[in-house]
Amino acid sequence: MKSSPDPVSPPRGGEVHKYRVAGALAGIVNGLFGGGGGIPLLVLLTRWAKLEEKVAFATCVAVILPLCVVSAAVWFLRGGFPLSHALPYLAGGLVGGIIGGKLFRDVPNVWLRRIFALFLLYGAWRYLT
Repeated sequence: MKSSPDPVSPPRGGEVHKYRVAGALAGIVNGLFGGGGGIPLLVLLTRWAKLEEKVAFATCVAVILPLCVVSAAVWFLRGGFPLSHALPYLAGGLVGGIIGGKLFRDVPNVWLRRIFALFLLYGAWRYLT
């Protein structure tokens, strides 16, 4: 009986390039827009790199923090924004992150996709109007 690969093991061999390209695209999007790098990353990890959805969502969450830190540092060093403007959002963001992290395991994949799609549609509508 052939066993399937561990869905949470790091990529090896020829698959590594897919993860590197997905990470690079996420970094570019995050740097250009100050966030949102998880959107292309999620699509690439589920469709192109064939990661299981829950693993891909969790991977995106793990990648977003360092991407945002790097983007914020670059913007801050170039005089793009005063850090004091971001501080009021941190408490709510931390609480929301804790709640979302606790709910993550219990939310079925189909609902994760639907919620994600609603946020994408809402964001698109806001930017187009």
